[in-house]
Amino acid sequence: MEFVKQYLIEAKQIIDQLDVNAIEKMVTLVEETRRKNGRMFVLGVGGSAANASHAVNDFRKIVGVEAYAPTDNISELTARTNDDGWASVFVEWLKTSSLRRGDMIFVLSVGGGNIDKNISPNLVSAIRYAKDVGAKVCGIVGRDDGYTARVADACIVIPTVNDAHVTPHTEAFQAVIWHLIVSHPRLKYTQTKWESVK
Repeated sequence: MEFVKQYLIEAKQIIDQLDVNAIEKMVTLVEETRRKNGRMFVLGVGGSAANASHAVNDFRKIVGVEAYAPTDNISELTARTNDDGWASVFVEWLKTSSLRRGDMIFVLSVGGGNIDKNISPNLVSAIRYAKDVGAKVCGIVGRDDGYTARVADACIVIPTVNDAHVTPHTEAFQAVIWHLIVSHPRLKYTQTKWESVK
């Protein structure tokens, strides 16, 4: 019982510390992407890859943004990993998709990528490429020292309130924040089913 209470207290502390200005900035960038008919590419690995699939659904269906998650195509992902290596899977996918100015990559990650520690180098390569072509970069991450937090146009860093729970809190709050974004009145394009049932 004590663990359950403590974990939920931590979740409350995170909510109280979230940067609402960063969230609003991200809403603005998503709105601009949609207005310019830009596309959104949601990048994540591990649990964040599963979140990316869910987020793509919500951004497409609720917000009306053309969105994709490279990890949804397991055949291409594993072929690229096998043939060219893990570090290049996202950047090569983005090149084939002709990533361009007006598009956005949306990174979901605990660390946000770190070349020196060889953690999620595929995210770093993708972000660098996005910057080179002029695409916007947004992210929801759990570390402020990772590559995403350092260079993104808008990034929400999930506050660390317990070093033992960085990963579960980050991945859980990715969902909280993207659901907030797609529910924002400036972005919500389609009514969600249960809210439309009288």
